[in-house]
Amino acid sequence: MGYRFGRDDVAYLGSAAGRAALAEVDRLELTTATHLRDIEQVRRTHGDRTAALIETVRLRRRAVAKLPAAGEWLFTDDALQQATPALVARHRAARLAGRAVHDVTCSIGAELSELAAVCPAVIGSDLDDVRLAMAAHNLATVPLSATGGGSDGIRVGRRNIVLAEADALTPTTRDTVIIADPARRADGTRTYDPAKLQPPLPDLLAAYAGRDIAVKSAPGLDFDRLGWDGEVEVVSLDGAVREACLWSPGLTEPGVTRRATVLDSRGGATTLTDAAPDDIPVRAPGDWIVDPDGAVVRAGLVRHYAAKHGLWQLDPQIAYLTGDTVPPGMRGFRVEDRFELREKTLRQELARRDCGSLEILIRGVDVDPDALRKKLKQRGSTPYTLVITRIGRAGAVFLCRAVAPTR
Repeated sequence: MGYRFGRDDVAYLGSAAGRAALAEVDRLELTTATHLRDIEQVRRTHGDRTAALIETVRLRRRAVAKLPAAGEWLFTDDALQQATPALVARHRAARLAGRAVHDVTCSIGAELSELAAVCPAVIGSDLDDVRLAMAAHNLATVPLSATGGGSDGIRVGRRNIVLAEADALTPTTRDTVIIADPARRADGTRTYDPAKLQPPLPDLLAAYAGRDIAVKSAPGLDFDRLGWDGEVEVVSLDGAVREACLWSPGLTEPGVTRRATVLDSRGGATTLTDAAPDDIPVRAPGDWIVDPDGAVVRAGLVRHYAAKHGLWQLDPQIAYLTGDTVPPGMRGFRVEDRFELREKTLRQELARRDCGSLEILIRGVDVDPDALRKKLKQRGSTPYTLVITRIGRAGAVFLCRAVAPTR
């Protein structure tokens, strides 16, 4: 569990003295090897501020991967863990461009920063006064009294964001799109139970019944059991599934209930919905095996992806696809041979082919890839990939060569 910040910490860290102290601490290594030495050095100069300074610098260094432009921001450990990566937040904001938006769980302001660029009015509220104070710092705020407003909120420097302390389960705005991100972890423990989120998802949806709402959620939720009548969008970034978002019917395209959005840090973005065709042939394995992006798999759009790219499934219940070509931008596995799932056969074949490094991909069978790799005892110099899966009721192994994505 990280350092527990207070309002006094936020005020200090945002002051001229705090900024100077943070710049000083940022010159330290802050590694495991230098930990005790660094703490002692900071303590000699900054006394009781040491923990807040060191924690802030460490969190800023971690934040770079998620929020590249947030070098001067303030965070708590939990808030940073839950903060939406900038590119994902930017994608969601683009879907809401031109609308007035109220983020009822705004935390330290990561979503607000992107929304403010495309929405005419943005309200952020939260019950955590420390995170609200951090959001005020992060978004370069000016007190409302200085801009003609009242004293019950804060208006940011860009003049289209207002912050206020409010309970997410108590509606406080009208004619706004609601955005919510219920907390899925506390003190490092993650939950996938909608009723145990903070605030609970059923209560949140009930509070805004009939309103346009977008709710960020864990991609591991069982969306079919949720009974959601809008759209479920699963988003990945650079090959890693980041989140799901529940979009109410008023914010979706007609006929779309599932969407997969694949983003990359170079600015690429592709999307696939269940409105696309999903009719694919039943054929023997082709020359290539393709493992679809995790967003496609989690959104239940494997068949739609296959139909779009002229592929088909190895097995109707397994997400691995096969075909005679590889879709642009995808890593493919060229099939060189196929075997039954027998350890002795695999060991002999890999030895005969001078197998060195071995990547093992598994779906649909109960095999521990690390344990199997040790048993196969490959000692050669040629890299291979084993794709181990189930076709019908039988296990199957495909010996492949991995090929990097094409553009």
